[in-house]
Amino acid sequence: MAARTPAPRPKPFAIEVHATAAKPLGMAPATFLRDYWQKRPLLIRNAFADFQTPVTPEDLAGLACEDGVLARLIEHDRGTDSWRVRTGPFQEAVFPALPEQDWTLLVQDVDKWDPDVRALIARFDFLPRWRMDDVMISFAAAGGSVGAHVDQYDVFLLQGHGHRRWQIDASESTKGKRPALDFRPDIELKQLTKFKPTHDWVLAPGDMLYLPPNVPHNGVAEDACLTFSFGMRAPASAELISDYLDTLVVDADESIRYQDPDLKLPEDPNEIDVAAMNRVVAALNAIRMNDPDKLGDWFGRFITTYRAAGEVMPSGPAPSLDEVDQALAHGLLLERHPWARLAWRRAKRGASLYCSGLDLSVPVKDAQRIAAAERLDEAAWRGLSAKGHQALQELMVLGFYQLTDPRDTDDEQDDVLDASAEVVAAVETVETIEVDDFSDDVREVNVHEDGVEVVVSFDEDDEEDEQEDGAGQRRH
Repeated sequence: MAARTPAPRPKPFAIEVHATAAKPLGMAPATFLRDYWQKRPLLIRNAFADFQTPVTPEDLAGLACEDGVLARLIEHDRGTDSWRVRTGPFQEAVFPALPEQDWTLLVQDVDKWDPDVRALIARFDFLPRWRMDDVMISFAAAGGSVGAHVDQYDVFLLQGHGHRRWQIDASESTKGKRPALDFRPDIELKQLTKFKPTHDWVLAPGDMLYLPPNVPHNGVAEDACLTFSFGMRAPASAELISDYLDTLVVDADESIRYQDPDLKLPEDPNEIDVAAMNRVVAALNAIRMNDPDKLGDWFGRFITTYRAAGEVMPSGPAPSLDEVDQALAHGLLLERHPWARLAWRRAKRGASLYCSGLDLSVPVKDAQRIAAAERLDEAAWRGLSAKGHQALQELMVLGFYQLTDPRDTDDEQDDVLDASAEVVAAVETVETIEVDDFSDDVREVNVHEDGVEVVVSFDEDDEEDEQEDGAGQRRH
């Protein structure tokens, strides 16, 4: 009898790959999702080829001094293995007084404050956009670290400047053995008590490390370095059920109650028996969301809400639809507030568009266009239906969109055009219009054949008031 040929062993998955221009993940996105997403870590060398950081260490330190910005400063004393954690906003004098090594500055939600950082998120469009929580950036002096820890969600760690040594424990994905996840009780940070790395790398600018949830890791700066952390939002089941129940309670019909028409003589009148508990379950099930649209609308509102963000407020009265038409025809743009979080879902009729906890009914094509574009020009606006226009006007009233002038290059003015300023039709000659009927911020309006020039004055205090407080998931 011929011996059986043993089945070939499956080829082990690579844990380090090199990206190419055609495959920035080192493989097709579908392959990454199938073999690595929430399954095993992956180091992608040169994922962002020739990467140049859009944010300098000085920029990050300056942002950490601003009100409304979530920032932390973590210092490590090697001699005593003690850790100190300070939270921002910081005074500018803090940073020059720091030592030359063993400290880290972490700033969350940098994508909300810097458009160039926000633009990097487009590189992750192989994932649902609503899963992206924020971009945290850390600056570390040589030796800077936050210690060995785990995150409860997926994270992509992009090296932006300098070099960082990453050690990870991939024993669960490579050997099927889950490492111990006990935390040190003596420090404020959630550092692991035990950490035995299986892999050790030094990342250079453009290299990126992907880590699924609960993979122990430790990053230590080899020199002064910046690391960009793209974190995914992964709400805990307890958070989901809590918000879900709040919605159920608000919409619950008071006539739905505990009922027992089949009640029989109890053996013991003081006992809560099995039949009673079954009726409790039936009463609870009677108020659950059996309508897929209601359930979908709840989740859409939930997942587009920043749980710790400040409230977005309008800067002034919203323009009418006619005023928006005229403004966009003269080259202005309708721009989304950086704190606005959008997603959409197909409904029984058309689509539901979600914006920061709100839901609006629009056609599917409108939902797709609005959710995908941070700025809408005249062509995009005219491609929307009347329902799409109405939805955007509702969002303008609440401050989630406003008109901006792309020809304004003054960064300090944030490219903001007061929504109460009138838009005047262009004429062939240059003309200066009286501004008595405009907002107090409008100093001069010049009309010429190329369009309308609006000169707006800004107060530094007003600009600071427009910045919104907020934070997504906090991670090390």
